[in-house]
Amino acid sequence: MQPTALIAEDEPLLAQALKAELAAAWPELQVVATAGDGRSAVREALRLLPQVLFFDIRMPGLDGLGAAAELADCWPTDEAPMPQLVFVTAYDEYAARAFEAQAIDYVLKPVQPERLRKTVARLQQALAVRQPSSTPAVADEALERTLAQWRQVLGAAGAGAGAGAGAPTAPLRMIAASDAGGSTVRMVPIDEVLYFEAADKYLRVLTASHEYLIRTPLKQLLPQLDADTFWQVHRAVVVRSAAIESVHRDEAGKMHLALRGRAEKIPVSRLYAHLFRAM
Repeated sequence: MQPTALIAEDEPLLAQALKAELAAAWPELQVVATAGDGRSAVREALRLLPQVLFFDIRMPGLDGLGAAAELADCWPTDEAPMPQLVFVTAYDEYAARAFEAQAIDYVLKPVQPERLRKTVARLQQALAVRQPSSTPAVADEALERTLAQWRQVLGAAGAGAGAGAGAPTAPLRMIAASDAGGSTVRMVPIDEVLYFEAADKYLRVLTASHEYLIRTPLKQLLPQLDADTFWQVHRAVVVRSAAIESVHRDEAGKMHLALRGRAEKIPVSRLYAHLFRAM
């Protein structure tokens, strides 16, 4: 079967350059579509089910990290194996070394033919070892291996994105947040926060009895939180682990959390379901 790929890149000339270099490095690869933003990339990927995704990290609207996380949650694994994921990045050499150290597939802009050939070799090897799954257990094991790779790729890409940000040396203790009306700023102790949820241009900060808003993006807040205290369970949600009361799976197989002190159910994405496998 001819391998297929989708390119998501918001700069048409760079997308065309990557497509041309791929044609030279991997003539058998068929680029079935290009997309200029994350939302279009998700839509086209679900329509075409390509075997490889080349995602620019920085795109308007939904960026490459968000698009990949969304696809991980809604990819129809009963129709096609999850694709191989490659990030396209303009980050500096420091960030590129971080990708390389973790054996993460990336393409540095502008496209470098020698580096692209290494990525192509990795992709060809990964696709060659895929075998049709004969049993549900084998299929589940293969899916979990792919999800683990995606978690590693997304984690490395997120770290690369913040490589020059200068993360604080100690976790946050207080958060300056607006109340729901936006008229008052309150100092919210981090010990009172049960979960954070990304919503439009804001990040919701939920305690047992109140809701506050901050403008800090979730990916920027994450490095400031104690990873043992707050767990990411969805691309848009981070919860206090000690507040988790129970985990439920619905008829469609989707996981949801119940938190002490909150009535709403918190969705758990496929990427993070492994956190609750033993529960």
